[in-house]
Amino acid sequence: MNGSHTRPGLRRLGITAVGALVAVGVAAGPAAAHAEVTASDPRALAENVTLSFTSEAESETAGISELRVVLPEGIAPDAVTLKDAPKEWKLTATADGYAIGGPALATGTDAEYSVTVRQLPDQKSLAFKTLETYGDGKVSRWIEVPTSGEKVDNPAPLLELKAAAPGAKPIAPSPSPSAAAPSAQPSTADPSASVAPASAQAASDKDAGSSTEAVAGVIASVLLLAAAGAFWWVRRNGSQA
Repeated sequence: MNGSHTRPGLRRLGITAVGALVAVGVAAGPAAAHAEVTASDPRALAENVTLSFTSEAESETAGISELRVVLPEGIAPDAVTLKDAPKEWKLTATADGYAIGGPALATGTDAEYSVTVRQLPDQKSLAFKTLETYGDGKVSRWIEVPTSGEKVDNPAPLLELKAAAPGAKPIAPSPSPSAAAPSAQPSTADPSASVAPASAQAASDKDAGSSTEAVAGVIASVLLLAAAGAFWWVRRNGSQA
């Protein structure tokens, strides 16, 4: 009697345990593959820092062929140079970061590479949003940045920074396009600066000439009409006499 009651109880317990394991496995699925970053000197304002990235392969049918990275604020694309990468992979700067890629890696092989950054910004943490492209066109997006300690399904590689070293200062940035642009005041050495005023003067002279010609034409017409009227008046009076 007790045995008959025990078996269903054990069966239900076993089913519950299996269900819990499946649930845990499903929940852990999205976090199984991810992208990470480490630094040779993880301090704010550190110079010539090597950043090493690892993107875990998650496809069972194709290898990683390209990684597209959006740089965090404070790191310009031209401040990043390639240090080490898979064979035949190249780094290309983009408007907001860089792309690195080449022949697709073997299926199941993690993509590992490193770059050198001229200087890290004065921040507490840096997120490197990453898009992984596989040889079959599949794209994995590791672009979510957790806030307030919450967990996300597809976290971007995050680098925690320590306080800057005593005396560390930002490197002078390259001149921005706005700073390098010429002032609104035209330069006498600039050929285009003299062309515009000359063109404007020519147009003004042309308009003035046209106005003078128009006035002269009106005066000539008035004189012609007056002469015609006088001729008619003299001829009319002569005929009456």
